[in-house]
Amino acid sequence: MRPQGNGQSVRKAAHEAPLQIGIIGCGVIAPTHAEGYGEGAGIRLRWACDLVESKAKAFAERFGVPRVTADYRTVLADPELDAVSICTDHASHAEIAVAAIEAGKHVLCEKALAATTAGLDRMLAAHRARPDRVFAGVLQHRFDRLYRLLHDLVREGDFGTPLTANLQVQCLRTPAYYRADCWRGTWAEEGGSVMINQAIHFVDILDWIMGGAAAIAGAFSNRTHAGAIETEDTAVAALRFRDGALGTIAATSSSNLHWEPSFYVYGSAGSIDIRNGSVQRIALKDAARQAEVEARFLDTREPRQLPSGKTYYGAGHAELILDFVAAIREGRPPRIPAVEARRAVDLVLALYRSHREQRWVALG
Repeated sequence: MRPQGNGQSVRKAAHEAPLQIGIIGCGVIAPTHAEGYGEGAGIRLRWACDLVESKAKAFAERFGVPRVTADYRTVLADPELDAVSICTDHASHAEIAVAAIEAGKHVLCEKALAATTAGLDRMLAAHRARPDRVFAGVLQHRFDRLYRLLHDLVREGDFGTPLTANLQVQCLRTPAYYRADCWRGTWAEEGGSVMINQAIHFVDILDWIMGGAAAIAGAFSNRTHAGAIETEDTAVAALRFRDGALGTIAATSSSNLHWEPSFYVYGSAGSIDIRNGSVQRIALKDAARQAEVEARFLDTREPRQLPSGKTYYGAGHAELILDFVAAIREGRPPRIPAVEARRAVDLVLALYRSHREQRWVALG
């Protein structure tokens, strides 16, 4: 399914009562959420919350947020609040999301949706009890025009029978990066490292494009961060997809390349190579169809990026956030409901389990 929301219905909703938003966690990604909400009409940032209250105050001053607290429960107790963006560390996502849903708030939760299977289960159980609340995950690359088009072409058969799909994610995270926040590089709080943090966006894209993984066999290692993290900086996996196609994943945060994700999809009637969001090669058996497909990819230029977004975030945050707002106003599911955002976490956790148990792990 191609995401349809473009934020237009939100921008036209200025006459409605303003939607009141709380930002919980005022770290690196929070400004991107604030700017995303700022793209819409009739949206007000009401709360800035962070365990380090000085960070919340600085964030509030920057974005004109009237209320500040260090306790997320204070935010959730506000009867005027409609929704929250959860931008905290992985380990706290489940606790905050469950509390927010039980308090009757709509929830947009950053990746990874949770750090454990138990956390994922608690979050979705809370949402099943309050299905009237919108509960969305942040996997913004599903809104990238290039990946949306690739998804449609693969699922509609332009590449013939899918044979293999390969994902590589190369990036660099230094020991200083991991030491900057005590939760990074820990199994208990981050839940992993390169797979659950950096690669997870593209693991999601691979799984989505290929129609879902059925099983995974993986291994991981700490190659260059001994003493800085207890988790993995390098991982590989083999996958079996639901339709019988096969795939691979290779990811590392020890690369000499700062950031470079690559996709390779091969089918019986064609193939495509994508590196760092740019198509390197398309090869289809049908020459006329290839020219048409190449032209469509040339037309996938992305909209402008939000000012605070890092280059590798892509341009999808604003559309994703405005889709969340539109889902609230229209009483419909978001384009990436939490149950769907869970899949990438399940896949990563299955890779870790496969390594520890030395076996293939089935995925639901």
